[in-house]
Amino acid sequence: MNSDSNMLLEVRDLRVRFRVDKKNSVEAVKCISFSVPRNSTVALVGESGSGKSVSSLAVMGLLPPETTMIDPQSKLVFDGRDLLSMAPAERRALCGKEISMIFQEPMSSLNPVFTVGYQIGEVLRRHMGMNARQARARTLDLLGEVGIPDPARKIDAYPSQMSGGQQQRVMIAMAIACEPKLLIADEPTTALDVTIQKQIMDLLASLQRKREMSVLFITHDLGLVGEIADRVIVMRHGEVREEGEARQVLDDPQDSYTRALLHCRPKLDQRPIRLPVIDDYIAGRAAPSIDIPQRTRGYAPGDTNVLEVRNLSKSFWFREGLFGKREFRAVKDVSFTLPRGKTLGVVGESGSGKTTVGLTLLRLHKATGGTAMFEGRDLVSMSDRDYMAYKRRIQIIFQNPYASLNPRFTVGQILMEPMRIHAIGANDAERQREAMRLLDRVGLPAQVFHRYPHEFSGGQRQRIAIARCLTMKPEILVCDESVSALDVSVQAQVLNLLQDLQDEFGMSYIFISHDLSVVKYMADQVMVMHQGSVVEMANSDELYRNPQHAYTKTLLERDEPRGV
Repeated sequence: MNSDSNMLLEVRDLRVRFRVDKKNSVEAVKCISFSVPRNSTVALVGESGSGKSVSSLAVMGLLPPETTMIDPQSKLVFDGRDLLSMAPAERRALCGKEISMIFQEPMSSLNPVFTVGYQIGEVLRRHMGMNARQARARTLDLLGEVGIPDPARKIDAYPSQMSGGQQQRVMIAMAIACEPKLLIADEPTTALDVTIQKQIMDLLASLQRKREMSVLFITHDLGLVGEIADRVIVMRHGEVREEGEARQVLDDPQDSYTRALLHCRPKLDQRPIRLPVIDDYIAGRAAPSIDIPQRTRGYAPGDTNVLEVRNLSKSFWFREGLFGKREFRAVKDVSFTLPRGKTLGVVGESGSGKTTVGLTLLRLHKATGGTAMFEGRDLVSMSDRDYMAYKRRIQIIFQNPYASLNPRFTVGQILMEPMRIHAIGANDAERQREAMRLLDRVGLPAQVFHRYPHEFSGGQRQRIAIARCLTMKPEILVCDESVSALDVSVQAQVLNLLQDLQDEFGMSYIFISHDLSVVKYMADQVMVMHQGSVVEMANSDELYRNPQHAYTKTLLERDEPRGV
């Protein structure tokens, strides 16, 4: 193939198949072609399962060889070199230095037994030939560059001591450490709040200009790419549906699927009864958003509280020196009420304490102080034995489905295990029927019942985690960034499902999120947290219409629609 000298990466006729068993295989990428010019940013956009991440992993040479078949006619050319014909050692050296990748899920990529400073430094020592002192100094600069607070302290922290957003920023620092020619960013801002998301997008754009680096930006959010991408490629079901200059695709999309992606995301200025999903929009079943009746939200004087939290506090202690220790107050005297059948939205930046509130209520962290009264009983102070009766009634959908799903269990086992423990269903046949019904409700086919978590994308794993939680039919559900990893269509499907369950069963939600448009759709009351404290709380409509605190105003300004 004759390579265009202006093109840094050329993908031609890429076909990727995965072996399911000895006789069957699945085609994940179906003869796609695209190019990434030098000194430019190309966005690869599509829902979970569209093939966008598989395409990038094929470029990096990270697809498992024992189950992957790449068509011999496929071409991957980087800077004039054929990647598919390189020796393994040569390709590893190239992909470590000249091509780098920010992975979607930091906790599955960061080593939990090494400090973040050591892990970033290892990249610099291996590929840049730096000694330990030089690597540490450069690592401090990189941590500051990606917005990690107090880099001198965080450099010696372990991944588990950082929030999800901070972990992702560490991954970004690691990826840009060697100043690569091509940076592949696979959903790099999915788990980040709006403030850090903008910071990272600005950082990537700045690095792209400063280093004359090319970026292949992979995302499910079309609205996000307007501020960074020169070209946009829209994928669905392993095929390219639309390609063009970013401004043209965003302003005048030609494909119905592209239009649906732009249409289906919740908006700050609207609250429809139901959110449209991709298939409905393409089929013409979704009415224009301006014609959908608005849902009224808010706490009312006659509401019956199912949970009353007063002065909830949580501190963590860290070693300092040989014998000293330092207190970090993650949650500071937080108080709120949660009525039956209503939703409390909890918003704030990474590290604000919002997730710690949820984990402390479920006794996954031991509270330092305060009370949480549920039907006259204090969840914080009761014994472990007494709390067993409440475990089924208060459930949590975790932020990270990679860490919360047992890799040794099939999806069926994951869903049926809690039902067996809590004696839900008369027998396994009944439990299996319930599991199948829940899989259908979260948008997964029945065939996934016998498959394992590693066979699914991040968004699909999150849907499995949500289905598992719903097997308990809880009265209070803590949703900790439960839709942050989902593409817009599945996000709409899950939010509609959560709303249906609340309407049907009177469930109460504590909905933790950094996405203010999603919180606007779901929440009756919104609690804004900053550095462990509540800075503002009000009914949803009132807070979005007339925020009082300067921090709330800043969050809302940063969550304004971008690039569309």
